[in-house]
Amino acid sequence: MESGGRPSAAQAALLAASTALTALVYSIYRQKARVARGLEGARRVRLDGDLRAVLLEAPGRCVPYAVIEGVVRSVKETLSSQFVENCKGVVQRLTLQEHKMVWNRTTHLWNDYEKIIHQRTNTTPFNLVPQEEGAGVSVRVMKPLDAAELSLETVYEKFHPSVQSFTDVIGHYISGERPKGIQETEQMLKVGTALTGVGELVLDNATIKLQPPKQGMPYYLSGVDFDSLLQKQESNVRFWKILTVVFGFATCAVLFFILRKQYRHHRERRHLKQMQDEFRQAQERLMREMNVEGGETFKNACVICLSNTKSCVFLECGHVCSCSECYRALPEPKRCPICRQAISRVVSLYNS
Repeated sequence: MESGGRPSAAQAALLAASTALTALVYSIYRQKARVARGLEGARRVRLDGDLRAVLLEAPGRCVPYAVIEGVVRSVKETLSSQFVENCKGVVQRLTLQEHKMVWNRTTHLWNDYEKIIHQRTNTTPFNLVPQEEGAGVSVRVMKPLDAAELSLETVYEKFHPSVQSFTDVIGHYISGERPKGIQETEQMLKVGTALTGVGELVLDNATIKLQPPKQGMPYYLSGVDFDSLLQKQESNVRFWKILTVVFGFATCAVLFFILRKQYRHHRERRHLKQMQDEFRQAQERLMREMNVEGGETFKNACVICLSNTKSCVFLECGHVCSCSECYRALPEPKRCPICRQAISRVVSLYNS
């Protein structure tokens, strides 16, 4: 707390940072809660022969946010794995990821560093069909790469370590980067995978389509069932709610600390002003009671007890205003009664 009673720059910065973090965490919590409420209120429809009739009865032949479960089946050709035989899918993602160690000049430690140097995703049109054969109904999945959660299975993964000579090792230590190798990964959404789709379900002419919703809600193509997906979102909501409460409590604690400091400073100033007013009134009262002969005696009287003679010089301010007994009775830390400056040392004053 500064001398004027205002919070210090560090306290103000701490309060501003904690308030900003609380607001950020609260906004994330509200977003997660909105997503969980949207999932909980999504309409669950069955992938069967009655689905077309349900969409015909819906306004605009559309269910804005629907949950549907089915099995992946390609529309025409499928994508074949480049590394695994007889592995067919409708979404294929090939990734090359670089692994290396980077020297941290602050902590003086080698830290792991990963960077995707190449990634390619191939897709082919696919449908969701019932698990039972012969239902005669399918749902075309649109824009699968726009899904917030797209469950891809890792079908191939291999790490290629880098080969280094002695001169390469020396150069890497000088540059602060030590390559470890390249990791090659292939992920696929395989034909026959059970998938839970959450999005906008619309009847377009004779085709039933599942596409990203228009209300800003997330689009899901998840490999888990809907109940597990909902539990996962509710768990995220609880986590961010706890973080919001923790950061909110920390912000309130900082604010309480600053306000308490300000209140104590205000109370001390009010008490000091009251004491000064009492001293002034006592001096005026004694001035009226004392005659001319006692004027000189009052001039040299201690400003605290108004009875003993001044016998102390306060340094570094240089005021002569107190007797030795009143100086010893001053509370710690000792301050000059006149200017409130801290007393570093005292010199005794002797009158001849």
